[in-house]
Amino acid sequence: MSETLTARRSLPLTDLGEEERMFRDAVRDFAEERVRPLVHQMDEDASIPRPLIDALFELGVMGIEIPEANGGAGATFFMSILAVEALARVDASVAVLVDVQNTLVNNALLRWGNAEQQARYFPRLASKWVGAYALSEAGSGSDAFALSCRATDRGDHWELTGRKLWITNAAEADLFIILATVDPSKDYKGITAFLVERNFPGFSVGKKEDKLGIRASSTCELILESVRVPRENVLGEVGKGYKIAIETLNEGRIGIGAQMVGVAQGSFDHGLRYAQERHQFGKAISEFQAVQFLLSELATEIEASRLLTYNAARLRDTGSSFIKEAAMSKLFASRAAEHVTSTVIEIYGGYGFTREYPVEKYFRDQKVGQIYEGTTHMQLLVIAKQLLGKL
Repeated sequence: MSETLTARRSLPLTDLGEEERMFRDAVRDFAEERVRPLVHQMDEDASIPRPLIDALFELGVMGIEIPEANGGAGATFFMSILAVEALARVDASVAVLVDVQNTLVNNALLRWGNAEQQARYFPRLASKWVGAYALSEAGSGSDAFALSCRATDRGDHWELTGRKLWITNAAEADLFIILATVDPSKDYKGITAFLVERNFPGFSVGKKEDKLGIRASSTCELILESVRVPRENVLGEVGKGYKIAIETLNEGRIGIGAQMVGVAQGSFDHGLRYAQERHQFGKAISEFQAVQFLLSELATEIEASRLLTYNAARLRDTGSSFIKEAAMSKLFASRAAEHVTSTVIEIYGGYGFTREYPVEKYFRDQKVGQIYEGTTHMQLLVIAKQLLGKL
């Protein structure tokens, strides 16, 4: 076996190529310089300032996989994961904005959009348009395909009527991928995906939720009242919406894993520094074995989460099966983030329970990781079906 082949096979999973490392570092620097000074105010205001969103476009993180010919970076899914992790380390709300844009909206359009749709929408999504992915409804959460949103064929166009709930990026988005059923009697075979622009008549964004965590990330209701959608705005084929939705969510779960790795790492960074600064009984609390053991456990959980997430992303980019690994990364990373952020508050003691210090926000932000894009129990179900050969 050649030395080159041996070296390549021996690379650690977290080893990054030069382009990947430079990209990650650029996003980290941006997060520290441009995002961190705004974190507290964004949380208070429950919004992301438009100038910051514009800066994200300028940085190139809103169209990572979009081909260069369409104005994007033409990079890999793994690069999206690196960006999401780096941003979540500072602020989970900004991270989820970028995550939904790349792993759900751009990803679905890249895989299922035709050449005309890509030429029409990719340049905008790479330069100024935020995207949103609208699946959930009041009666359609974990039972994701019990949809009541209807699409009626009107000959030269489709007409969409219904409500969508808990839609991330809704307040900022100009383009929405909306799942609706063209025929409820066909069950999942009637579900179809539509590309809906914000200015289509009959379409409006409703109530914005007041949330526990990721407060700056918008989560809104969508109201569709006989929305006229051109026939050419069907994404994929009529009746193929189930396949589009489930395959897109399989990939999106890796993005959630990356968010949770970033949240956990950001919280841990604060805890590690504080343990070395805080003195009790004449020495830094990091010198006590009890605290050292806590830090060791947390660092191990974060590293395991990162390895699971990177592995799933690498598998996706190579075209290998990744469904089980994606669910595992989201399951483990979200649980680890909960434990890490909670323990860091304990390391801070009473200070950690106040909003004057940053660690309580990481604790609030992590909880959604066990809820959106499939709850913890849904991840367990996906993993079990994969193990038992039922998917």
